[in-house]
Order: sequence, then structure tokens, then C-alpha cells
Amino acid sequence: MHELAVTESILEIALRHAKAQNASRITGLYLVLGQWSSIIDDSVQFYWDIISDGTIAKGATLHFRRVPVVLACQDCGKEYQPASEDFACPQCGGTNVKVKTGEEFLLEAIDVEE
Repeated sequence: MHELAVTESILEIALRHAKAQNASRITGLYLVLGQWSSIIDDSVQFYWDIISDGTIAKGATLHFRRVPVVLACQDCGKEYQPASEDFACPQCGGTNVKVKTGEEFLLEAIDVEE
């Protein structure tokens, strides 16, 4: 259900930027979602179709790009994608790791018509 609030924020951001560019219509939005983000593409799309109705964003296409999880070992510096729920570093076996990518959620770009 938190996708509704997230989608409302996306719409607000898109409308604000489109207005600043004197756009007459928003035609596309490019969203980046990390593999470990809790955002579900289909839910965002579902809410988008409802809440964008009556705005210059109605009918805009949502483009989703998933970013894989990459961890960085804080002991040896190795960056890697975990193969399973075992997060240990494949190089040194360390478990002192930091998430480099995979938790993102952002609006990367907007296509508009002026």
C-alpha cells in the first residue's frame, strides 16, 4: 500500500518539473528501482493510472530500470553481487559489508512536450 504514497510523490515531482519547463504534457517517466527496494512495479503502474487521470501526466509511460544489488566488503575492498542470502565476501569470507547499489528508488528522467 505504500506504493500509493510513493506514486503520489512521483506525480508531484513530475508535475512540478514539467511546470517549470512550461510543458503541456508529460509523456514518459524513467524510474530506477534497486533490487532490494520494497517498491513493486505493477503497484506503482496501477496507482499511476488512477492518480494521473485529469493531469498533464495522464497516459505517460512509466519505464522501470532495476539495479542489481552490489555489496562492498569493508575488510578487503571486493565488490560483488551476492549469489544467495549468504552475504559473506567471496574473496575473504568477511561479513563486514556495505550495500553499494540495489536499494535505490528515484525518478531519473521525465519526457515532456512543450
